[in-house]
Formats: sequence, C-alpha cells, structure tokens
Amino acid sequence: MSKFWSPEVRELTPYVPGEQPRERLIKLNTNENPYPPAPGVEAALRDFPADHLRRYPDPESRALREALAEALGVAAENVFVGNGSDEVLALAFQAFFRQSRPLEMPAITYSFYPVYCRLYGVERRALPLAADWTVDLDAFSAEAGGAIFANPNAPTGHGHGRVAIAALLERLSEAVVLVDEAYVDFGGESAVPLVERFPNLLVTGTFSKSRSLAGLRLGYAVGSRELIEGLERVKDSFNSYPVDSLASALAIASLADDAHFAACRERVITTRERTRASLERLGFEVLPSQANFLLARHPDQDAAQLFVGLRERGILVRHFNTEALRDHLRISIGTDDEMTSLVEALELLCQAPA
Repeated sequence: MSKFWSPEVRELTPYVPGEQPRERLIKLNTNENPYPPAPGVEAALRDFPADHLRRYPDPESRALREALAEALGVAAENVFVGNGSDEVLALAFQAFFRQSRPLEMPAITYSFYPVYCRLYGVERRALPLAADWTVDLDAFSAEAGGAIFANPNAPTGHGHGRVAIAALLERLSEAVVLVDEAYVDFGGESAVPLVERFPNLLVTGTFSKSRSLAGLRLGYAVGSRELIEGLERVKDSFNSYPVDSLASALAIASLADDAHFAACRERVITTRERTRASLERLGFEVLPSQANFLLARHPDQDAAQLFVGLRERGILVRHFNTEALRDHLRISIGTDDEMTSLVEALELLCQAPA
C-alpha cells in the first residue's frame, strides 16, 4: 500500500470486472451481446464530422435524452444520461443514499453495489434471497434509507413484475427505490411506467446489453424531476460532460432501429432457453432467467474446475469465488454456435474422471 493513499482508499476492495482476454476465446463471461449494433450505428460512425470533436459536447445531452424519452414513453425532463450505467449508479449513491439509515439490497446481486457503499460511506443492509433464489421484496423495510436491486437480478436472472414493484414503492414511500434494469429487455417487465405515479422511483438502464454498445459506455436513469435534478447536481459537481458527442450520435442511431433491436433480443432469448434445456440434460441445475445469462450448478462437479476446463478449451465463463456462488457458473448467452461449443465442452468435462 502506498503512503500517499488516503485512509479511505486503503480500506477499499475494488470491483473486479470480468476478464477481457487478449487471446481469441468464446467469450461468455461479461454478458455482452453476441450480435452487432444496429446498421445505422455504423453509418452514423462513418458519417460523424470529425470537426465536431474539437468542441465540448452538450452538457445536457438534450438530443439523446429526447430520443430516449420517446423510446421509453416519458418526458425528456425525466431522463438522465451518463458514461455507462455504472457511473449513473455511482451518482445515485451520492445523491440519494448517503443517509443516516442503511441502504437495503439483496445479499446476492450486482457486486458493484457494496463497492459503492464502501466508497461513499453508505451503511449497507444485505437481505437474504428467498428460498427459490428470487429477490424477496417483502424483506425490504419501510425504515430503510433507500433500496436498490437489479431487476432482473444479477447474477440469478429472476425479475419481478410491475405490480410487485408498485407495492414495494408504496411501502417505502419515504425512501428512494432504485431498480436497475440492465437486463430487462431479455424478458423482464420494466418499471419505467411507474415513474409517473411514484416520485421515489429511479430506474436505471444501459446501452451495453440489448443495444450491443458495451464499448460505447452509455447508461441512463428515468425518474421524477426531483430525482433527475439530484443526479444533475452531483454530475455538475463532478463532470459536466460525461457523454461525448460521438457516443450520443451512435446511441440515437441505435434507438432509431426498433426492428434490429427486437430481432437481436428475440435471438438471445431463444438461444438462452435452448441452452438451458441442454444444460439440464447434462445434469445441471439452472435457474430460470429473464436476462442474457444463465446461473448454473452441477451437483456432482466442482464449478471452479469446470471454469478452468472450459478456459483450457477456449471458452470463458464467469466463476465467483464467494461462499454463496462458488458452486455456480454464470454463463452469458452467445450465438447458437458458441453455445453449442459450450455444451459440447461441458459434456466432455462432466464425463471425465475426477
């Protein structure tokens, strides 16, 4: 540890992102979309005037917010955009969750949430999942200083519908409830239509998954005007220009192609269900998923050894070495050919002598 680090930095345990390998592998570890962005994105990239890059972008990202608002059925004043949903989440932690009361979240969820708690000095209360590994909305307390959960949840894949979320919002009416919808387009039900009824609801989303733009780094939030203004106050105290002009133009082009978006989403869902059935035939226990990944365990196989064996065969999945998840593999959904290769490799590994 460096003597120059502040005490707070010495105490941090940073988030560990999924591996981005240099060698060519079948990459099923970071929930990226296996299909390219909409054709209009490439055209917008090709036609973007390089001269625009000498000037700062619009600090309000008005054009992108308007395009997102139209796509989501809300007003532009209820939309916030940032440099990836991780940044949007970080700004939300600063704006809403630095309270005297603890922030409640599932014990198993997106592992960046506890990192933000440590970074910003937010007290965290972890709530156990239900027996079927779903997020237990009834466990959230009306006395909490805030609530956050991914819906569908990561890495378990289950999502709650709007009726259940509305009931939670009514019960936690004095606290901000953040619903992270990074994976909602793969089978979940968005809570965005509830924003008009509930001023305490903030919904976050991303262009990284269903829009195939993970390399662009764009995220957003939808909420009441007072919540969006809170995010803007923090943003403008940190970085007035988080979304660059090129990223904004490409995101707008992506939003303009609903047909491509829907087709890619349906391909991922179809492949996910086919893969789930194949894994179950091999003896895996696979949680139902409304996301672009599956969480699976084999009762007779060591998940860490399967992870290593797959990597040796050129296939990269995610293994979390934690007490709750060390028996599981999280498998992103790739193309049909990639998932066939995965299943074939697992079949051989499961047949190999211990």
